[in-house]
Amino acid sequence: MDAFYASVEQRDNPLLRNKPLAVGGNKERGVVAAASYEARKFGVKSAMPSAIAARRCPDLIFVKARFDRYKEVSKQIHEVFQEYTDLVEPLSLDEAYLDVTTTKIGLPSATLIAQEIRQKIFERTQLTASAGISYCKFLAKTASDVNKPNGLFTILPQDAEEYLRKMAIHKFHGIGKATAEKMKVAGIFTGGDLRKKSQEDLIRRFGKSGVFYYNICRGIDNRLVISDRERKSISAERTFDHNIMSLSEVHEQLKRISDITFDRYLKTKARGKTIIVKVKYGDFRQITKSHTLDQVIHDSVTLSQEVLRIATQDLLRDEGIRLLGVGISNFQSSVISKEQPQQLTLKF
Repeated sequence: MDAFYASVEQRDNPLLRNKPLAVGGNKERGVVAAASYEARKFGVKSAMPSAIAARRCPDLIFVKARFDRYKEVSKQIHEVFQEYTDLVEPLSLDEAYLDVTTTKIGLPSATLIAQEIRQKIFERTQLTASAGISYCKFLAKTASDVNKPNGLFTILPQDAEEYLRKMAIHKFHGIGKATAEKMKVAGIFTGGDLRKKSQEDLIRRFGKSGVFYYNICRGIDNRLVISDRERKSISAERTFDHNIMSLSEVHEQLKRISDITFDRYLKTKARGKTIIVKVKYGDFRQITKSHTLDQVIHDSVTLSQEVLRIATQDLLRDEGIRLLGVGISNFQSSVISKEQPQQLTLKF
C-alpha cells in the first residue's frame, strides 16, 4: 500500500487531503510512524524523530495512530488477496507476497492479476497500492518500489540479469545503509560490481550474509511464499512525552507495558520462555536486555516480576529514557509443517 497509515487518515478526514501529514509523535517528541507523500517531498520519513520531521516541514500535521482502524482496512485488503490465491505471506498490515502460480481466478498472467488486485483494492477502500511482479521474492519486492505510488512494474526473467547489473547497490532490498557504505568502500556501487566479487570474498567481508548478496545480484532467491508464518515474538512499547530519569518511574511504565504485552500474548496459541526489555535513551542509543525462564510464561504476574528484575539501576543513564518496550520470544509451541507446493512457471 502507498503511505498506508497516512493515506487512511487522509481518506477518513477530507481536511487532511493533499497536506503534509505524519502519523505518530508530535512537534516536540516521538517518532513518525508514517508520512504522506506530501510530507515526503520535504524529506520526512517513517522512523524519523518527530522533532526533526517538524523542522524539515514546518507545516507538517501530526495525527495519532489508529491501529485498530488500520487493521480493519488491512483485513479488507487481505480479503482481496484471498480471492486470487491461498498462498499469501503477510509482511505487515499493508504488504504481502502472493504466489499466483496457481490461482482461483483464471487470468492468463501475473501482471494482469496484479492490475486487477490493485483495482479491487481501490474500489473497496479508495486507497492506492503498488505492485511488483517477478519470478522470485527479491525481484518482486524490488519491482514494487519502481513505480510508487500507485504503480506497477514487472521484471521479466530474461531482463533480470541486466536490470540488476545496472541497479545502484543502495537500492537492493536487504542491503541497508551501513552495509551499502561498506560495499562502496570495497568498490561495489552497482549490482554489476557485486557480481564481480566471489562468494568467498563476500563471506569474508560480510559473514553469512555474503551468500545472500552473491545470489541476489544474480536474481537467485529460492524462498517460497509461506502462507502460515510462525510468529517469532510479541511485544509492546511506548515513547514518553518526557525522558524518564528515575528507576521508580521506569518500573511503573514497564508494569503498564507488560500488561499490554501479556494481553497480546494471550491472544496467540504460542507460549514463550524469553522476556525482553527494550530501552531507547534520550540520545537515541538503544539496548535490549533479556532473560530466559525454565518454563513458559503462563501469567501476567510472572512476566511483570521478571521484567522488573531485568530493569535494575544500571539501566539508567544521564540523558534519561525516551522509550521502553517489553517482549516475549523463544516460543515453544509446536508448529505443524505443511508441505509446500513446488514453484512452477507462470507467464508474465
